[in-house]
Amino acid sequence: MNPDSHAAKTLWIYDTTLRDGAQREGLSLSTDDKLRIARQLDCLGIPFIEGGWPGANPKDVQFFWQLQEEPLTQAEIVAFCSTRRPGKKAAEDPTLQPILAAGTRWVTLFGKSWDLHVIEGLQTTLDENLAMIQDTVEYFRSQDRRVIYDAEHWFDGYKQNRDYALKTLTAAIAGGAEWLVLCDTNGGTLPHEITAIVQDVIHFVELSHSSSALPAPQIGIHTHNDSGTAVANAIAAVMQGARMVQGTVNGYGERCGNANLCTLLPNLQLKLGYQCVHSDQLAHLSASSRLISEVVNLAPDDHAPFVGLSAFAHKGGIHVSAVERNPLTYEHIAPELIGNARRIVISDQAGLSNVLAKARSFGIDLDKQDPTCRQILQHLKTLENQGYQFEAAEASFELLMREALRQRQSFFVIKDFHVHCDMVGGSKAGQSHSLATVKVMVNGQDILEAAEGNGPVAALDAALRKALTNFYPEISTFHLTDYKVRILDGGAGAAAKTRVLVESSNGHQRWTTVGVSSNIIEASYQASVEGLEYGLMLQSQAKAALAPSS
Repeated sequence: MNPDSHAAKTLWIYDTTLRDGAQREGLSLSTDDKLRIARQLDCLGIPFIEGGWPGANPKDVQFFWQLQEEPLTQAEIVAFCSTRRPGKKAAEDPTLQPILAAGTRWVTLFGKSWDLHVIEGLQTTLDENLAMIQDTVEYFRSQDRRVIYDAEHWFDGYKQNRDYALKTLTAAIAGGAEWLVLCDTNGGTLPHEITAIVQDVIHFVELSHSSSALPAPQIGIHTHNDSGTAVANAIAAVMQGARMVQGTVNGYGERCGNANLCTLLPNLQLKLGYQCVHSDQLAHLSASSRLISEVVNLAPDDHAPFVGLSAFAHKGGIHVSAVERNPLTYEHIAPELIGNARRIVISDQAGLSNVLAKARSFGIDLDKQDPTCRQILQHLKTLENQGYQFEAAEASFELLMREALRQRQSFFVIKDFHVHCDMVGGSKAGQSHSLATVKVMVNGQDILEAAEGNGPVAALDAALRKALTNFYPEISTFHLTDYKVRILDGGAGAAAKTRVLVESSNGHQRWTTVGVSSNIIEASYQASVEGLEYGLMLQSQAKAALAPSS
């Protein structure tokens, strides 16, 4: 294989989020979750999607059955399994029948490459392991299935016993496998080792297949991140001629995770010139990353390369000024290529350039000579000195800016609130019961409401929503998606100042607000109230945009 040839510039991306990624601790997927992720990956243009191990659990059986009823539009859905059991013919092994019943054209079969695993794990002979690999591949081929062979623990096996490891590949080739995927299952291999071993394997496959009229199997790579080099290892393999790259969205996976496709795709396509997906599909990468993080119920990594919220965020005033003139000064690619966006972060390090750029992102045009601009900057720095953090709470900063410009709409006014807490069943039981009352003025009318909750913040939030919902029914669609508390001056003990960040969502957008006080309830109240206010402002702007112009 010549990695510099035109044909070699096409890479086949293989996603295993639904199987390998789902092995991450704390991640659990329902059948509906898996279907939703699969369809999103299909829209992203991923050629191969590994759906799971049919027969291993009822969810996977249901998943494959539903995709037979409603197939994906372009992706190949792949069933995953192991080689047959020792001492039993593949055609007689009942564990392989659910794989055929899944109805996929492609099957990914994994087998043992490391003699240690053969002897101690499978507790069989080295020759029997070779027979298991060849027999299972041949069986699936006889059933009109195309086979991807995953060489499990390949790199460890190669380093321990090269000759035997290569014999396992020969067995897979003899059985009719079209792909040989080299797996760094323990994640302990480094890029320079990947380079040398993949180069040797490709040379071995080409040499051993030179007399055959059939095309040689192609090589793939599957890396884990236990040494923090999964992405680098996958790229190293591609540079040597690997043409399939296996990984997961957001790097989900067992232990430290798998190679992150959200990092690999832009690097391979935009920087190395390989064709992975269409450019218009790549532009949906950031949205896909965030959507899948919501489906699996894990907070997105804001600092993830390429797709993270902070990947193209600029905080220092000098940086902002330079990026405003030419984005190349501090951005390695245009964020739009992968569906992300440039963000100007507001903090106590901000200069006028930050304020002006952030105002433009809010649809506000400010003149640098306008005294209000400097007033906003000074007020920002004063508040951050008190413990506020606006780089993580842009919604609060927009409200602050609009207030300075007298553009802040008043939806309601909090006139008073009280919160009462007690412990149910004594302190050892640990069950808190809270009652909150809140007095709100809306359109000149005073509203008094009370609500209970399992904590003071929950009770206060419930009372506030109860008071406002009759006036603003859209509040029922708002929900809290994250709540962070930080003690700012721990040396002050119980009197320490507290910063609370509240992230809210209306199902389509997310926004974060901040509150600071020596009283955690008051800080939570500030952030929660601004969260509701900002959500109402977004709804008001959306309605205004849809209203017919006069």
